[in-house]
Amino acid sequence: MQLGARLRNVREYLNLSQQYVADRTGIPRSAISDIERGVRKLDSLELRKLSRLYMHPVGYLLGEDDTGEDVHALARAVTDLTDDDRAEVVRFAQYLRFSADTERRKQRR
Repeated sequence: MQLGARLRNVREYLNLSQQYVADRTGIPRSAISDIERGVRKLDSLELRKLSRLYMHPVGYLLGEDDTGEDVHALARAVTDLTDDDRAEVVRFAQYLRFSADTERRKQRR
């Protein structure tokens, strides 16, 4: 996936407007639009600002390293949850793992 498309997808996933991103990063809104459309390159400082705002590593935004991104996304998702809600997430993850293990055992038979 191209950098601009990846940036747009992350921004939209986080439900952020281009204007909000511009206000928080100091990058003009028109530049955000141009970057996402692939008609403007961005420098390393701009990429770093977007990485921080989007809470994604620069390597992920560049498409270089998706390793562990699911774990990072899960960690970001549970940050503001209560202790009880986080415990529920852990129980659900354990359930999913158990279900997947059970399904794999069935397929081996």
